[in-house]
Amino acid sequence: MIEVLFGESEAGAMKVAKNTVITGKVDGPTAVWTVGKKRPPERENCGWIEGTAQEVICLGFLLDIGNIREDVSSSYRKQLICSMYAQEQQGNDQRMDEALMQQCDYSAQMERLRAYLVDGETIRVWYSDAPYSRCGFYHLCASFQQYQNEMRVVKLPEYRVRADHSIVCYNSWGEVSAEEFAGFLDGEKILSRNEIRMYATTWNNLQQDNSPLRAVVNGKVTGVPEDFYDFLIWKRITPKPVKEARLIGDILGNEQLGVGDWWYAKRIEYHIQTGKIRVVEDSENHYARTICQA
Repeated sequence: MIEVLFGESEAGAMKVAKNTVITGKVDGPTAVWTVGKKRPPERENCGWIEGTAQEVICLGFLLDIGNIREDVSSSYRKQLICSMYAQEQQGNDQRMDEALMQQCDYSAQMERLRAYLVDGETIRVWYSDAPYSRCGFYHLCASFQQYQNEMRVVKLPEYRVRADHSIVCYNSWGEVSAEEFAGFLDGEKILSRNEIRMYATTWNNLQQDNSPLRAVVNGKVTGVPEDFYDFLIWKRITPKPVKEARLIGDILGNEQLGVGDWWYAKRIEYHIQTGKIRVVEDSENHYARTICQA
């Protein structure tokens, strides 16, 4: 089973969930190797998923931002992703820049997925209502209509009620630990060809609109202007100096909309350039600088 996810952290957790643990011991002249899994924590809905880490595909194209008429394998998309992730780098380091550019190139992951589909593999897509995830899922449906492979999906629920009646809320798969993924398999379903076509049409409509940003509004993904989330910055920034990381952390902690810290950092930088936000104490690491409302 090929697992497809749309974010680095969630794909990393899934690799742990599927990773085969190999142990060995020497017994006289021979070496004995065993394959198995470490015992998962003895908690509700915990377990491992059958398979290996090589069966995990990450399509972290961040398709909720930018021009989506450009092909996902284009230099435009790779540079856009890098510009988001590079905001917290300190100074200029060529090796780090090269490593980041390589990490942001998900076209190789797309080719791996195509190869699996040609081989007839079943894919299982893990998506959520986070804008990057919904957009990634719709794009996937549009890209692979020509394949007849079975596509299974597991959509992250808004919340889960535990045995002790406590409620756990989720915004993205990035909030789920490796050993918890297996507990969501009871929500797995097989998509029909009509459903795949429906989601593909949704993606085509979003491409036609091609707004600079896409957000989930009333449960629907829709194109919105670039300043759509700016009100959350103005809601918390004041004339009193504050660390940029603290400001962004407050936004993420209180307004859980499935938008990454890098987006708010980008918008803060924009408002610094336009003079609406002032840098009180600068730093090569933008997240470490002190800022306030101008």
